[in-house]
This record gives sequence, C-alpha cells and structure tokens, in this order.
Amino acid sequence: FDNKFFGVSAAEAGTMDPHQRMLLEVGFGALSQAGHSKVGLMGSDTGVFLGLATVHEWQNVLRDAGVAATAHTNLGADAAGAGGRISYVLGLKGPCFSVNTACSSSLVALDSASMALRHGRCSQAVVAAVNLQLHPSAWAGFCAMHALSRDGQCKTFDASADGFGRSEACCAIVVQNTHVVDSGDGQTDVLSLVRGTAVNQDGKSASFMAPNGPSQEAVIRAALADGGVMAADVSY
Repeated sequence: FDNKFFGVSAAEAGTMDPHQRMLLEVGFGALSQAGHSKVGLMGSDTGVFLGLATVHEWQNVLRDAGVAATAHTNLGADAAGAGGRISYVLGLKGPCFSVNTACSSSLVALDSASMALRHGRCSQAVVAAVNLQLHPSAWAGFCAMHALSRDGQCKTFDASADGFGRSEACCAIVVQNTHVVDSGDGQTDVLSLVRGTAVNQDGKSASFMAPNGPSQEAVIRAALADGGVMAADVSY
C-alpha cells in the first residue's frame, strides 16, 4: 500500500482495515482508467458509493493482536470512513456513503449511484465493493448457519446447490449519465450501459435466510421496467 501517494501516515496505514486500503487503490485506479488525475478530481462533485458487508472482521483482528484503540483504529475500521477516505483523499464533493445489504451490497450501491446521477446530485460516481476474509470468526458463523457448500463451490441454479463458497474481491467502476457521454465530455470509451436498476426486500419468507421467490420476481420485473426492456431481451 503506497500510503504516501494517498497522504496517509505510516502509523495510520498500519492499523487501517485492508478493505479501506484496497478501496483507495482500486477506486483511484478506476478513475485513472477513466482519464482522471488527482489534480483534476479535486473539488469535483464526483460521488462515492460503496458496498461493504464484512468490515467488522478487521476489528476482531486488531483485538486478537492486542492493538490498543486509537483514533486511527476507529476510523480505519469504520464503514463510513471507507467511503469518506476516498472523498477526502481525492477532494470529491459528491454524495458519499457505504451500504451493507449483505450479498446485494454492490447492487444497491450501483442503484444508489444511478439514482443520484438521475437526480443531478453528482456528475459522475465511483461505485465500488470489496470483500476480504480476515478473521476465522466469520467462517465459524457461516458454518454454524450451514450456509457454506461442502466443496466450497457455488452451484447457482443447480439442483445440487448446498450453500455458497466464500471468496475475496475488490472492484470499482466509474458511472456517468448517458448525456455526458453523448456530448463528448466522457473521458474514455464506454464499457457498459446500465439500462435499469431496482431494489426491494424479500419480506416474510420460510425463514430469515430463505429467499422469497415472488419478491425476487418482482424486483426483476421492476428492473426490466426501469430499463425499458423485455425479459426476452436479457440473458444471465
């Protein structure tokens, strides 16, 4: 982690959650790929929307290591601080927040960014998500829930599915309104078009962890309607 590049002291970097370090690196990497520089981003209304679901693990790591609580450990392990740090380091003044909706965190972050762009709350947005495995407590919890597959593999939509396999990743994308790209103000080639998004909740189902089929069908229909496309036009 190049702490000097991001203006973070060595002492603070040493107790900063790896989630935050990776988000800084990958988030800036996405903006750089989109043609932006640190100087050019300063003071812009760029928004930051993060999906974070497992940041509590770092606090357990620090506790087990006997690291005393400091201002650095508080901010370094805080979900709000993860997004705020990106905005602070790069001088971004658009909306900035983290969402935790478990497995759908990155989806909800993208939906939130889309809504902010549509309502003119920012001119562009960084949407990022990260998941790291830092402490055995999460593994123990998922095992107790019988949520993990026996072979560690995800077998989505398969009759043999028996749970999921945990994995690690960090990703970030830069999102702009189509009229910005169409006007020629876009900084780089368009990689994808987000036609529509939607968010809901399962509500009451067979159990707290069990999915609700009708609710999930409803949110898919809502996303299709929002994007103005038919179900037959979409593959998965």
